Amino acid sequence: MKLIDDLLNRITMYRLAFYYLIFLHATAVLLSLVGVLKYDAISLLFSLAFLLAVCWGTNKLFAWAFRVPANVESVYISALLLALMIDPIHSLDDLWFLGWAAVLAMSSKYIVAVHQKHIFNPVVFAVFVTYLAVNQSASWWVGSAAMFPFVLVGGLLVVRKLGRFDLVLSFLFAAFGVTVLFGLADPAKILSDLQNALLYSPTLFFAFIILTEPLTTPPTRPLRIVYGLITGALASPQFHIGSWYLTPEIAMMIGNLFSYIVSPKTRVTLMLKEKIRLAPDIYDFIFTSNRRFAFTPGQYMEWTLGHPDTDSRGNRRYFTLASGPAENNIRMGIKFYQKSSTYKKALLHMKTGDEIIAAQIAGDFVLPDDRRQKCVFIAGGVGITPFRSMIRDLLDKHQKRPIMLFYTNKRVNEIIYKDIFDRAEQELGIRTIYTVTDQNTVPANWKGKVGRIDPKLIQQTVPDYRQCIFYISGPNSMVESFKGMLQQMHVPAAQIKTDYFPGF
Repeated sequence: MKLIDDLLNRITMYRLAFYYLIFLHATAVLLSLVGVLKYDAISLLFSLAFLLAVCWGTNKLFAWAFRVPANVESVYISALLLALMIDPIHSLDDLWFLGWAAVLAMSSKYIVAVHQKHIFNPVVFAVFVTYLAVNQSASWWVGSAAMFPFVLVGGLLVVRKLGRFDLVLSFLFAAFGVTVLFGLADPAKILSDLQNALLYSPTLFFAFIILTEPLTTPPTRPLRIVYGLITGALASPQFHIGSWYLTPEIAMMIGNLFSYIVSPKTRVTLMLKEKIRLAPDIYDFIFTSNRRFAFTPGQYMEWTLGHPDTDSRGNRRYFTLASGPAENNIRMGIKFYQKSSTYKKALLHMKTGDEIIAAQIAGDFVLPDDRRQKCVFIAGGVGITPFRSMIRDLLDKHQKRPIMLFYTNKRVNEIIYKDIFDRAEQELGIRTIYTVTDQNTVPANWKGKVGRIDPKLIQQTVPDYRQCIFYISGPNSMVESFKGMLQQMHVPAAQIKTDYFPGF
């Protein structure tokens, strides 16, 4: 799994979804050529090319009209999805259906939206409206026995990258549970119904790539599980009311409405106010917003930065908010590398007054409701940003909590936001243990620790550590290492929270 995770961490979430869908199309073409699929390979390729062209043109037009950055990945992913959901063309009449589906998918992101946040999954909305308007529906032909192993393997990689097994498992539990429930009328058919739901329906494809679409997913784990249960129950092939059977797109739209009701309705345009170099390779970006919005300290947002010559990682990223909710400005601390992506390069070269789009507040990496609960923060490098947000919020509220912060860096000059943590120790009694791991660069007047954070240091500093909730934030390898260390120290898994967001 480490090898797989290392590979997955080299690409963004959207890029992985893009590769997965291309893989499915390539597989479908090959299976068609050898006669395993009933479709003509040329028709499959032509339908995809037509959808790509219409989606690209429509998205360009609406992005220009609404003056927002065009998400090229979104265009490709939408076209690839539609081509797997709608039968390839057999006549010119089919072009009308494909064309309208592409136009509706792209335009719905801009039109069927509140505060520039779209309500429905765009491709699902498109096939639903085309069914009502031109009486043609999606066949979801990707849900077939021949495509099953390819959908499964690639889909598991996507869900692993997203970290959304809770959502997918709740969906599958509900979908197959409803199949069994309706099958009780004829128990002899239950196994065949389950087999059909698994092999001859789009259930898995729907769960892996449609259900997990980030912008229409609830922001926290409990809500995601409810979302999965609702959508899974309604999307079950056996679910019906009288003689009326729900289609996957209807189930998804009902689920999207639930998600919209319980999710923050936020999409804001931020203007760069100031850029401060905090460490040799870390900058603090300070933005002003066109309107105020609420968030919980420790949560993240999706940041879209339009720039020319976008590389394979695209123009969207997820970053944790470093500012407290009461601050007038929005902050995010970013680490840069020598071989940065075009996104990071464009971000670094932003000038005062330049704009960036922030949307989709989400994340469970937040303080517990019980103010008496003891917490231990472990941060590495720029992973300190969510803790800066939490502690700044406590300072603004004059709220004391039993918190201990361990902050590790390679060198002393990489420590950031020290002013906030020093103030928190004076005003709130929140102690910070600073550690550096490069012994050769430790200055003579250094008063912190030298070396790695280990069980001995934690046991000495926090004797009742088994009663604490541990929060870990930093590079993925560091997070996994500390998580394993705490588990060896017999800290219950339920008391270990990691700062996760899609596409890290």
